Amino acid sequence: MAYTAEDVKRLRELTGAGMLDCKKALDKADGNFDKAVEILRKQGHAAAAKRAERETAEGMVEVYMHHNKRMGALVELNCETDFVARTDDFRALVEETGSLLLKASDPSAVTGRIEEMIKEKIAKLGENIVLRRSEKFDLAGAAGGFGSYIHMDKIGVLVEALCSQAAHAETDAFRTMMKDLAMHIAASNPTYVSRESVSQDVLLREKEIYRGQVAGKPANVIDKIVDGKVEKFYSDVCLVDQIFVKDPEGKKKVKDIVAETAKQVGGEITIRRFLRFQLGEGQPSEPASC
Repeated sequence: MAYTAEDVKRLRELTGAGMLDCKKALDKADGNFDKAVEILRKQGHAAAAKRAERETAEGMVEVYMHHNKRMGALVELNCETDFVARTDDFRALVEETGSLLLKASDPSAVTGRIEEMIKEKIAKLGENIVLRRSEKFDLAGAAGGFGSYIHMDKIGVLVEALCSQAAHAETDAFRTMMKDLAMHIAASNPTYVSRESVSQDVLLREKEIYRGQVAGKPANVIDKIVDGKVEKFYSDVCLVDQIFVKDPEGKKKVKDIVAETAKQVGGEITIRRFLRFQLGEGQPSEPASC
């Protein structure tokens, strides 16, 4: 019995199984739709759709680096329980997902394959699994490098910096700085790279809040207080203005560490961007990014 592309689509919508599994089931069932549903249910693929609404707050965050050190990816894969997150099967899935995303020039080109892998693990492990988010940095033709850090599989950081010369990114001083910056970002959770990254809308909103906090004082006093609060805001949310977590005296800012490293390598270093994923943060709303 023949079947159509519409049959495959309808079977996928009904069962939640992957496209390839639906085709195989219809082939095995000689095109019989109801029999194909039974086949998928027996294989466990159809159960995935029923699990799709379960909360997925556990899982794993991981960083992947290309062997040429010019690309890096940060991935968060969620599941329902910490027990499943610790299994070799789940960890293998995270690794393969990260590897596929890192190597793909277009992430959409591997979406289907990743969906199939996830469906297979859902059927095997009995929990809903979701690729919550992923992002890739690519230096392309720029000189620079990455720093990364993972804290207990729960917090992942990827930070990128540009150098005036490619050789500077190969120095021990640069690599140490980048690793330290990634650890700092994990601990201090900045929102922006620098004060120049803060939009005027955000800045105006903050100033209005500060003015409301000191309403009734003389105008010149209000302006000074607001300016001071804005500086404090920058030191809280902007990476380069934060006090460096590894400075024992608590005086040096991140921008001071970058300047010192630039002087060591004999060139210029600029932090371009960073990612910080914390497992399950912001669910069910959209994750924050810098």
